[in-house]
Amino acid sequence: MAEVAARKSLVERKRFYEIARSSLVEIDTQLEISINLRYFSRERIAVLEEKMNYLFAMLSKLIQSGQKE
Repeated sequence: MAEVAARKSLVERKRFYEIARSSLVEIDTQLEISINLRYFSRERIAVLEEKMNYLFAMLSKLIQSGQKE
């Protein structure tokens, strides 16, 4: 997130947040695959999934707040 501080325009910051949110979706997909392949149990990654959901919501709010300006 430190990188976003260097972004000068609202459009640049919004795009950065969108990329970060997309990266979370990619990680979630990889976690689902790892569960299906039995590398991890859902219980083992539950805390990680909670944190990812929180970050996704936070990034979504940042993106939405930029649209109001």
